[in-house]
Amino acid sequence: MTASPFKRIDHLKLASSLSDLALLLGFQPKPFAWVVYKQPSKYTSFTVPKKRGGHRLIKAPEPKLKNVQKRLCELLQDCIADINNQRGQTEKLSHGFRRKHSIMSNAYQHRGRRYVLNIDLKDFFGTINFGRVRGFFITNKHFALHERTATAIAQIACHDNSLPQGAPTSPVVSNLIAHILDVRLAKLSRRYGVHYTRYADDLTFSTNRRAFPEQIAKCDATGTWVVGEALEGAIERAGFLLNPSKTRMQFRQSRQDVTGLVVNDKINVRTEYYRDARAKCHSLFRTGKFVVKSQVSKDDGSIEIKDIAGEIEQLSGQMSFIDSVKRYQKIFGPDYQLSGQEKVYRNFLFYRHCYASTLPTIFCEGKTDNVYLRCAISALASDFDRLAEVKDGTVAFKVKLFNYNEHSKRLIGVAGGSGQLNNFITDYRKNMRPFSAPVTRQPVILLVDNDSGADGIFKCVKSITKSACDGKENFYFVTDNLYVVPTPLTKDGNQTMIEDFLPLKWRDEKLGTKVLNLGKNLNPEREYGKSLFAEHVIKKNRKDVDFDGLRPILERIVMVMDDFANRNPPAPT
Repeated sequence: MTASPFKRIDHLKLASSLSDLALLLGFQPKPFAWVVYKQPSKYTSFTVPKKRGGHRLIKAPEPKLKNVQKRLCELLQDCIADINNQRGQTEKLSHGFRRKHSIMSNAYQHRGRRYVLNIDLKDFFGTINFGRVRGFFITNKHFALHERTATAIAQIACHDNSLPQGAPTSPVVSNLIAHILDVRLAKLSRRYGVHYTRYADDLTFSTNRRAFPEQIAKCDATGTWVVGEALEGAIERAGFLLNPSKTRMQFRQSRQDVTGLVVNDKINVRTEYYRDARAKCHSLFRTGKFVVKSQVSKDDGSIEIKDIAGEIEQLSGQMSFIDSVKRYQKIFGPDYQLSGQEKVYRNFLFYRHCYASTLPTIFCEGKTDNVYLRCAISALASDFDRLAEVKDGTVAFKVKLFNYNEHSKRLIGVAGGSGQLNNFITDYRKNMRPFSAPVTRQPVILLVDNDSGADGIFKCVKSITKSACDGKENFYFVTDNLYVVPTPLTKDGNQTMIEDFLPLKWRDEKLGTKVLNLGKNLNPEREYGKSLFAEHVIKKNRKDVDFDGLRPILERIVMVMDDFANRNPPAPT
């Protein structure tokens, strides 16, 4: 039997000083100690209005401390994963701020129940003080840390003797300390046939029993649901307090929601939330604008709701959230048809990235080409000021490289590869029809390898333009704002791909003993492919790579930008 690999929690247990913890987190001990113990101003405090009135105090850590907290958060998340792997179980009680958990996984546990009870904990972060944090990491059997290490962790995580709301470490530390609460409430719930989960300070109990157990909650003489004695006692013994004003019982006959998601049948977003997003998209597509409701605090402490101009990032987050809920636990087969909601989201993505992009957008054939192009533009920015500029040592791009992801594959139909771009080109004009907003347009550029894989793309372009398309020109205008840019042919007219424009020195680079294979038939024992080449050879060594070979490609992109400007001169003032 082989020995198990040394785990992150094992490294943390071996730490016996502030210096050990600093090195484990990737810092030099002396500046680390200054941030933890000597930095004079660690937090900036401000308030934000709550949805139901009042204000929430946020304590945001200063950048250096925030960086330390982020790394500590990642370390503790790794430790939690080590503990769960060692115990051979997947935690299903706590769903807030945990890897592979979300409000969806939390709500999913309470679908289709007769009763759904929501209760809140009072001042959740505030009840966890320095002593509780330090004591937990010393006495917990899974951590059992050295006292000096536990003290340092508590010092990093706490402020004014509590976990500050706004610090990256507060959610993970609160989850660790609240685990005893989860265990007790799960045990109590099982005793009475009730299912329990927690998302931060939001506790949910659900059951299909004919009557809800009075030990968990009951309806008093005034018709108000109150927490039962057994549940309240278990919460207090775990060191937490209830917020009685937020106790809420929901019945199957009415809408039931858990952490903002409807759970009567399958998990879903509230109807009015989706209708609001759809209306914003409709307005955006027609006018280029939409409004959002904003909470404004008045001098008397009350909240006023005002309409203000919305930003496309806000709507993007709203549409992405709706889509993530709709596709949760969904299986997508080859014959899957988009729903009405997915079609609205697809239109939004086309609007944002193709119709109304604020920068020229470049679609490469895959993620690896994005890496090459980004590195080349950064390296040659001083010679291609139309593509990027250097400000204070930082490269600011003037073009946008489209990032392929699950959304683009399922909704737009592209995930890299020349085959998928055929449909993208063929349907492009149709996909622009829903939009009439008076916005400043930018070109959309498909950068493709000029090899046999581009034959289908050239045929699509020829069928639309009714003109020759053989890969010999610098670029091809297709329709609307769409262009195709092939990589230049060799002087002898031979086909090329983008890797041909990188120095041979780097294409000959080995990863271990493996050599590069840019083809499809890869022998994994002896060869590595494009993805590793892009990330671990070109990107990793980008400061040493000579990107001059890619100049002709960058020049073609600039030519497209000039051509589009000539086709679309600005309106006279």
